[in-house]
Amino acid sequence: MASPSSQSADAKSLLLASQNEGNLSKTSAHILVVDDIANRINAGLGNPAINVAASEVTLVNTLIDDSGSIRMVAGNCEAVRTGHNLILESLGGAKANEGMQAMCMYLNGTQLYDYRPLSGAIKMEPSNYDPDGGTPLYDQSVVFLGTVLAKLQEFTNIGVPAKSISLIVTDGADQHSRKHSASDVASLVDDLLRQENHIVAFMGISDGRTDFRGIARDMGIRDEWILTPGNTQSEIRKAFGLFSQSAVKASQAGNFSGVGGFGG
Repeated sequence: MASPSSQSADAKSLLLASQNEGNLSKTSAHILVVDDIANRINAGLGNPAINVAASEVTLVNTLIDDSGSIRMVAGNCEAVRTGHNLILESLGGAKANEGMQAMCMYLNGTQLYDYRPLSGAIKMEPSNYDPDGGTPLYDQSVVFLGTVLAKLQEFTNIGVPAKSISLIVTDGADQHSRKHSASDVASLVDDLLRQENHIVAFMGISDGRTDFRGIARDMGIRDEWILTPGNTQSEIRKAFGLFSQSAVKASQAGNFSGVGGFGG
């Protein structure tokens, strides 16, 4: 059996502790504290908080669309790979990056990497990103944000201040969620934003018909943190660049009150 210092805490206990401390609403706890969701959250917790030698931590979190339309319809695989890698490179050059922990999930339920030091984050390549799935946007956003909330509580439990910067990327509206709605996602986003040291951003890559700004608002994401690039590689890379700049600024800020969104 592994020693306690090599294991992350259990997601259910973390989420219940978060609820007890007033950081997780009753509605959100009802969404997350169920076996199938908690088990999926456990898979993303990765490097135990107790093993992180930092007095303050920033969690950098990405949820990337791996639906077939990225590859077969739009041909944007390389732009998304480049954009994800740009985030890692930009943050790698930021001050105090030793206190950053990164996690990346894909929209269809797999993950590129669980929580680990930024220096150990895996670059996106053709061998690990070849989109061919559907678009369960709301279902996987719940798992993604639930993992962020659980990891934050893990650091709270050991007295280490933690903030988070999250990005959800999609090129289509939800089509394949079976359990959750935009309002479920909004409950989790609201819980994060109430704490005032978390950012949840959204990138909707244009498909020519979807109101991504409306979808993001329904998910609780603030207007200043919504990006809607056109369906070209240059616009997608530019959007990832804007997020990277904002993430670097936020990682260096004592609090997020002065980080005013993509235009600030």
